[in-house]
Amino acid sequence: MSFTIATWNINSVRLREPIVLKLLQEKAPDVLCLQECKSPVDLIPTEGFKALGYNHMIARGQKGYNGVAIISKLPIEEVAANDYAGLGHARHIAGILENGVTIHNFYIPAGGDVADRDVNEKFGQKLDFLTEMRDEYLANAPQKSILVGDLNIAPLEDDVWDTKKLKKVVSHTPIEIEHLTAVMDAGNWIDITRQDIPEGKLYSWWSYRAKDWNAADKGRRLDHVWATQDIADKAHSSFIWREARGWEKPSDHAPIFTQFDL
Repeated sequence: MSFTIATWNINSVRLREPIVLKLLQEKAPDVLCLQECKSPVDLIPTEGFKALGYNHMIARGQKGYNGVAIISKLPIEEVAANDYAGLGHARHIAGILENGVTIHNFYIPAGGDVADRDVNEKFGQKLDFLTEMRDEYLANAPQKSILVGDLNIAPLEDDVWDTKKLKKVVSHTPIEIEHLTAVMDAGNWIDITRQDIPEGKLYSWWSYRAKDWNAADKGRRLDHVWATQDIADKAHSSFIWREARGWEKPSDHAPIFTQFDL
């Protein structure tokens, strides 16, 4: 079975329904994982998705904040929705496909503006979230699994526009990278995007603050596709669809795609 999975922080699924439909029409991934849906589950606009063949959805939502959803052409059954760090936020949903592959969709906290948990509660929450993810995978080793989402960390030097300037900026600090690496190691996760595209600058997010985001190109790779070691060699054809960042009323993130042959 071959299937394509895409992940996208949509920054309001209701506001940006037109570009979600555009992606589904033009690229037609079998599974689309969305983050920051900013909607209660019952208000997610599923009719347009169903009209395009996406008849399955599992999700967790909140009014105006957070929210994760997996919409799929393939049958998918919910298996988990964990409240990491006890925040009461809709930041995780997981489902299993008929071929036995489990898909985890995450929206990890951004962490605020100051990289110091003593003065910034949000940064501490981010680190605690990652620590609980690590502990979960140490206790229950994942197998035949894919982890995607907005992880809000750009771990590699080529995942940011200037590593020296961003070392003290939340999303690229050493302590965040250390925590993310611990999650990867605990679950034997492989960074599929970098497995496919090992060299060169690679971004999935560009700030709204830039007058011309494309010309400035001061991006960060905050969005990720991972797979457990047992299926990582079945993944290929990864790409970030940068074009979507330039659509009308865009998200500040671009979607990432990967194909699996399982």
